[in-house]
Amino acid sequence: MASGAGNLPAALTTFIGRRRDISEIRRLLGAARLLTLTGPGGIGKTRLALEAAAVAGDTFPDGVWLVDLAPVLDPKAVVGAAAAALGVRDVGSRPVVEKLAAHLSRRHALIVLDNCEHVVDASAELAQMLLSAAPQLRILATSRRTLRIVGEYVFDVPALSLNEAMDLLAARAAAVQPEFRLRDTNRDGAARLCAALDGLPLAIELAASRLRTLTIGQLTDRLEDRFALLTSGNRTARPRHRTLRALIEWSYELCSPAQRILWNRLSVFVGGFSLEAAENVCPGEGIARPDVLDLLDALIAQSVVLAVEHGDVVRYRMLETIREYGMRRLTESGEEPVLRRRHCAYFLALAKRTADGWYGPGQEAALARLRTEHDNFLAALKRGDARSDARADARASAQDPDRTQTAASDPGDARTALALAEALSIHWCAGGALGDGRRWLGRLLATSPEPTRTRATALVAAAWVALLQGDLEVADQWLDEAGTLSDQLDDQRTRALVMGFRGMSALFRGSPEAAVAMCEQAVDRLDALNETRATVFWLFLLAVAKAQLRDPGAAQTGTQAVAVAEAHGEWLCRAYALWALGFDAWLRGDNDAAVRSTRAGLEIQQRFNDPIGSAMLVGLLAWITGSCGDHRMAARLQGATRSLWRVIGTSIGAFGPHMSEFQAHFEKETVEALGPTAFEKAITEGGQYDSPACAVEWALAASADAGRSASAAHSCPLTPREKEVAALVAEGMSNRQIASALGLSPRTVDRHIEHILAKLGFRSRARVAAWWVAHNHPSGTIP
Repeated sequence: MASGAGNLPAALTTFIGRRRDISEIRRLLGAARLLTLTGPGGIGKTRLALEAAAVAGDTFPDGVWLVDLAPVLDPKAVVGAAAAALGVRDVGSRPVVEKLAAHLSRRHALIVLDNCEHVVDASAELAQMLLSAAPQLRILATSRRTLRIVGEYVFDVPALSLNEAMDLLAARAAAVQPEFRLRDTNRDGAARLCAALDGLPLAIELAASRLRTLTIGQLTDRLEDRFALLTSGNRTARPRHRTLRALIEWSYELCSPAQRILWNRLSVFVGGFSLEAAENVCPGEGIARPDVLDLLDALIAQSVVLAVEHGDVVRYRMLETIREYGMRRLTESGEEPVLRRRHCAYFLALAKRTADGWYGPGQEAALARLRTEHDNFLAALKRGDARSDARADARASAQDPDRTQTAASDPGDARTALALAEALSIHWCAGGALGDGRRWLGRLLATSPEPTRTRATALVAAAWVALLQGDLEVADQWLDEAGTLSDQLDDQRTRALVMGFRGMSALFRGSPEAAVAMCEQAVDRLDALNETRATVFWLFLLAVAKAQLRDPGAAQTGTQAVAVAEAHGEWLCRAYALWALGFDAWLRGDNDAAVRSTRAGLEIQQRFNDPIGSAMLVGLLAWITGSCGDHRMAARLQGATRSLWRVIGTSIGAFGPHMSEFQAHFEKETVEALGPTAFEKAITEGGQYDSPACAVEWALAASADAGRSASAAHSCPLTPREKEVAALVAEGMSNRQIASALGLSPRTVDRHIEHILAKLGFRSRARVAAWWVAHNHPSGTIP
């Protein structure tokens, strides 16, 4: 994890007040390793935590990381959510919790563990495990309940003071009504309104959105009516809870009937949604499809829905409290089962569309979309898990004998969910979600035993996941059942895929001869079915198996795979085929060709952030670089590769004993050339590039400069001061740390970095660091 890392979102609105709270939180973080901000919903725990974390960011050289648990429905998914937020991919057979602990063990970082209350036990277990494994780690949690583990400090988030509340009201009202000002004529009314809202930030922001159509007096009158009604209906609720619920109830009642229906129906989405999703899931009685956009816009204007830029598109989400309120209303309306089914059907169609068109154009955007909708996919799968629904119904029936079993446990739902889990095989295997894929495919295969075509293809998908996790025995069992079932159903396509994955299993077991025969059969069968575009994957594996056998036809097969990919606009398997070509060229001693193919594969991987492919390509580049005699750079590349495999939770050895032999031979030669001390130093230097994107970019920069002599550095265009800055960038220092080390202002260092990037033609600090290392300057040594 390089310096300056982190994933805190940029604030879209100004932060009002709470300076004393932020100072106290910073003081407590200096003494406590776990600090939990508690308080009722709407009190502003998340925003305060994010602001405090941003202010304290400079004291955490390994970054400040947000883990949002609001969309997590299953306590078992808490660890996976944390791993995803920190860029730790859930691939390989090693438990992701162990990968996460190893990832953080030597880092001085701050994790903001947000919205813990509904998964408080799992959050507490995760916090305790990470704090035990990482001595320099700090955790700032937000929860309506404390985590109750040893060493926890608690900070009760207070309501805003009256002045702070009025400042917030004025700022947010001016955003929706630019002419709004607090004046003598409305100041008393604003004070009464803020007092009536108990200084709750969420309540004040929701109220401010109404000042485009109501005066402060009207707003206060309507609000007070709702408070009196709700308080009299539930006197046992805490006052602040009554206030927030009253405000949401009031906001709901101010919506038009169609807006209310959309609010209810949007609550079925978890973790956000796209306009396309809303337009497909939410129309029906009371809402026509063309009306969804205008109604959504109205809900955004009322702060019911938030719009968030996500790459080149806008996504939408609801605050969890508002979403939960909408879900209760949806349940009361009787529409929940229908909306759940529409939700599942939409995401099944999305997954199928992606799977059907996978070996073609648009892969990068398609894979990114799958990753973005991960929470919605899991929510749809959970609905179809008849076992968990049956357990939930049993618990509910025990409490309410009159309750009837919901449609959620209908076996048809389980079959639909199985189809979704199978259609998501690309997401599980290429998107870095192997753990979730293994869990859901296994559960749903158990609940849908019918001998259908969907079961056959799901068995193949489950086998693929198991193979990548290194569980060859289970993979072979699933392939055997899939083969038998495809024969019974006369499903030629599934039969071809079973043969191909048997070839992968043979390759991973160290039997390349058998792998060649099986992969050739898979290619022939797919060709016969006019599925030529899908042969690229099996041609890649065929090329690898032939290369291991030193078959002269390996290069031709790899070239054929690249040609098929190019003909159909496919990219990701093309990168793997380029790895196979580079691997074959390296085995034949053609290092120039090996470097060209490997670099071409790395350039593709820049677009996909694929952990396994990145590790394979960077690792191959290390082998090639060692063969060229640059053992120091080879060891650095190996350091980056080790970090990637550690994050994944496996090693190149999982892909067959031949790969273990190549790796062992490489390390033996490199240690002999450098000596153990220099080897480990170089490994450590490369190990800082522990994310796929960072490692790939650095490897590309390093390989571009491979073969240059050390004297090339003396002709570089940098000034002596710029060289000092570049050397410290290579050490992983942030601009602020460089400024402190050199006695410069941060602004001066910023300018130096800009000049360095411009002179070298680079766009990132990682390229500068790689350039410096590639010119044989030990990190931090100034020529």
